[in-house]
Order: sequence, then C-alpha cells, then structure tokens
Amino acid sequence: MEGFFSCSPEVKNVSLYFSCLLWVFSHSLCPLLSAVKLFGCSAAAQVKTSRETKGQFLSVNMAFSVGVMSAMYLTKNISGAHFNPAVTLSFCVLGQVPWGKLVPYCLSQVLGAYLASGLVYMVYYDAIMEFSGGVLTVYGPNETASIFATYPSEYMTLGRSFLDQVVGTGMLMLCILCLEEKRNTPAPSELIPAIVAVIVLGISMSMSANCGAAINPARDLGPRLLTLTAGWGTEVFTCYNYWFWVPLVAPLIGGVIGTFIYLFFIHWHLPDPDPPESLSSLSTISDKIKHFVISISQSLHFD
Repeated sequence: MEGFFSCSPEVKNVSLYFSCLLWVFSHSLCPLLSAVKLFGCSAAAQVKTSRETKGQFLSVNMAFSVGVMSAMYLTKNISGAHFNPAVTLSFCVLGQVPWGKLVPYCLSQVLGAYLASGLVYMVYYDAIMEFSGGVLTVYGPNETASIFATYPSEYMTLGRSFLDQVVGTGMLMLCILCLEEKRNTPAPSELIPAIVAVIVLGISMSMSANCGAAINPARDLGPRLLTLTAGWGTEVFTCYNYWFWVPLVAPLIGGVIGTFIYLFFIHWHLPDPDPPESLSSLSTISDKIKHFVISISQSLHFD
C-alpha cells in the first residue's frame, strides 16, 4: 500500500504546482464572486453609458461600498477579507499577517480585480460601444476608460494627486483599525463589514473628486490592465504624465502612515488590559515600536 500511494518527484512537483494554482485561483475568485468590482464598475458603466439617466455619481459610490461589504462577508474566513494591498501591507507591518503572504495576496487581489473588470466589460460591451462610437479612449466627452480605472481631474498636479491618495488611504486605515480594539469601543464582529462599507462610502463621497478615490492599488491596477488588453491601448498608462503609478504607490504609503497615526495617537493611550493573556498581536508589535521610539528619544535627550 505504501508503494501504491507513493509518487515520484515529478508528480509531487505537479501536485504542488496545482495546489499553488488552486490557492491563487480561490483567493482571486473570491473578490470576483463577492462583486467588489462587479458592483462598482457595473454601476460606473451604467451611469456613464446612460449619460446619467440611469444613475448618478452617488450610485457608483454606494455600489462600491456594497461590493466591499459583500466581499468581507464572503471572504472573511477564507483570506481574512483581504482585497486591498494597502490594507494587507499595513497588517503585515503590524504583525497580523505574515510577510510571506503579502506578495501572493497582492497578486491574487489584482487578478481578482482583472477578472471582475473583464466580466463587467462583457456585460456592458454593447453599451460601451454605443456610447463611445466604437472608439475606446481615455480623453474626451465619450471616454470610457474611467469606467474601470481611476484618472485625475485635469486641474490636479502629480504631487497633489499623490497627497490625495495618501490621505484617503490613511483615513481608511485609521478608521478600520479601531473596529476590533477591545480596550476602546469595539464593533460587533458581524457588523464590521457593514461598518467598513460605510467608511468606504464616506471616503468615496468626500475624496473622489480629485482622483476617483482609488485607495486600493488592486482596485486600480487590475482594471487598468483589463483596459490595456481590451482595446484602450497603452494610453491608459501613459496618460496624464504617466499618472498610473500614483494609485499604486500612494495608497501603500498612506495605509502605513494611517496605521502609525493610529498607534501613536490612539492605541498607545488606551488603558492597559487587565489579564496579560488578552494582549493582541497589535498590542505586541505596537509595544515594540513604542519602546523603540522611547529609546531613541531618550538617547537623543542624553546626547
């Protein structure tokens, strides 16, 4: 029986390959099935191609928020509801997600966004072609690239666009980190997805005029790659002085900044928990950072 169930190194390599492929597929299919992009991009396509006769700007904001809530309820026990690389990176910094999962998670998130955008493109293909006259462009009154990816307003500079994304993602992390904080006012776990959706809605309603409030590198890169391969061409990357890198880099920085703001001004000032075993990983990593900052300040003082 042992010989029957044993397999050659080649078979083991193939098995490992398909196991990895299944892991990536499952983690990328979850955002697709949870409809983060399906809700948001479908609403954007409906509003754009109907020339706002079947929805308005608020419709898109609300649809993305419903998508976020649905995604969190569907994937919380699969990937921990990770579909934003900026959030995943911040949790890696806090020690709540292993660094080894950062790249696979991010690749899965981008792939999921790409697949979802492709499905939206197929569903609204006729409407997009009728609206654009068959010419897929980034600029002009009949542009359709903004259905999928984010683009800056014409008055925005590169620096202000970067700041816009840093602030928006920082606010996102600042608001969601407190939701499970036992020493403050934690939200009921079953309501956290709905609360995060409201936070996303507030950010998108107040901070999307400048650059579309991407606050999620995967939400922008996946659909942008879809438009690149679906007929919009390289203009989706070269337009607005190669602006595409801003929603990729700025949210990562903004998320980490928002995380440290929460640690410095909120987390470290909360009352200590009574039982030592109730310390969370967030407390452990933040204590290390706190002691590091105190040691640096003391050494500077003595110098």
